[in-house]
Amino acid sequence: MFRDMRRIGQKLPEDRCREILEKAPRGVLSLLGDGGYPYGIPVDFFFEGDTLYFHCAKEGHKIDAVKACDKASFCVMENGGQEEGDWWYHFESVIVFGRISLVEEEAEKTRVLRLIGNKYMPSEEMVEAVLQRSGARAAVLALRIEHMSGKRVNEK
Repeated sequence: MFRDMRRIGQKLPEDRCREILEKAPRGVLSLLGDGGYPYGIPVDFFFEGDTLYFHCAKEGHKIDAVKACDKASFCVMENGGQEEGDWWYHFESVIVFGRISLVEEEAEKTRVLRLIGNKYMPSEEMVEAVLQRSGARAAVLALRIEHMSGKRVNEK
């Protein structure tokens, strides 16, 4: 169902893909949006096992898109850089494909919101304060990975 990578020499091993997903601060979640147009949104996320988690509002374009079609992709790219004397950049990217759904169970939603909060916020106290203030208004989406590939790019 998923295409093989065309430039196989640039393919990253799965463990490197997972490492990039664990460290990346943000990525772009792509869904099928209104009128069949692609809808790509830069988002914060948390990666655990074979699932990516995202927080969002309980209403809006993202939730409507997920309810209409459960297929999604997510892409991250590490900053990369130049080697001394080179004008071109080197970077690695990972793209995943899978099925996305709303996390319905309240305890699981709260657990994941804590994981996301601890990734981005400076203290557990701040995470708890935000959960108390706005946790009830938040939704959590889970993207279960069906296919993952990574690539090392040399822009030369």
